[in-house]
Amino acid sequence: MSVQGETREKTRIRIKEPKHYRVIMHNDDFTSMDFVVEILMDIFHKEEAEAQRLMLMVHESGRAAVGAYPYDIAVTKVQAATARAKEEGYPFRMTVEEV
Repeated sequence: MSVQGETREKTRIRIKEPKHYRVIMHNDDFTSMDFVVEILMDIFHKEEAEAQRLMLMVHESGRAAVGAYPYDIAVTKVQAATARAKEEGYPFRMTVEEV
């Protein structure tokens, strides 16, 4: 039943996906390959085979993208990885860049 003179407003809701940021792992001559694999498995939740593949990519290419996440998650993962590296005495470096 419609009331005369009733105005209907259409509200359009646009849900915007959050931007994703790529986590880049950089090679250095001091951080052990085992440590890098451990970080990829523990913090980035990669299977061992994928972690090994990414570690070799970093080693051979100098850098590799290890995942894409919303900004807060990307930064948190980088902070966790670099904090653990610092505890172990490694100069491990990771950066975050917009996808």
